Amino acid sequence: MTRLLLASASPARRATLIAAGIDPVVAVSSVDEEATLAAARERFGTLEPADAVLVLAQAKAQDVAENLPDELADADDLVVVGCDSMLEIDGQILGKPRDADDAVARWQAMRGNTGVLHTGHWLMDERTTAGEPTPGRLGAGNGAVLGATSSTTVHFADLSDAEIVAYVATREPLAVAGAFTIDGLGGPFVERIEGDHHGVVGISLPLLRSLLAEIDVTIPDLWRA
Repeated sequence: MTRLLLASASPARRATLIAAGIDPVVAVSSVDEEATLAAARERFGTLEPADAVLVLAQAKAQDVAENLPDELADADDLVVVGCDSMLEIDGQILGKPRDADDAVARWQAMRGNTGVLHTGHWLMDERTTAGEPTPGRLGAGNGAVLGATSSTTVHFADLSDAEIVAYVATREPLAVAGAFTIDGLGGPFVERIEGDHHGVVGISLPLLRSLLAEIDVTIPDLWRA
């Protein structure tokens, strides 16, 4: 048996996995995102958005893997996945808005515009029971770490000022990268996307499937009984 440990507090990511038949174990990291990005820039120089979200996803997965809750301390069946999302628009990289005024200003720039939502995924195989891997795969017990980024183009509707104020007043935009959702109240304000909509929600199921395949785990292996 293999269990997926989601290193994220995001209810949307958890809900996406549950809808796909996976009941993840959840543990939240204590990563300082700004400090982590600053350290990465000092080491590697300027980070592209797709790289920045991968750096944060890796940091979150590692933090959780190294600081497992007491009830998971002896677990030998865990695969950890960390995720992070940012919106790239007009040359800017946007995480969660600072406050309501920031969210309003963002939407005034986003309306009628197009951006790219990047979601980094980092997978860590923490299983300790080795098995016979499929040829060309890493298999259990090897401590494999791997990651990739899902990038989806998002076309925003041309909202009125009143719509922006009403949406921000719900406080939903304050809790999410890019100040919008596609699976919640913000759904009507996204005209169309090009790419995986799961990646916009916060975890790309097709990309997760590909990463899991590298450690010889299939999606059905994770389905609830």
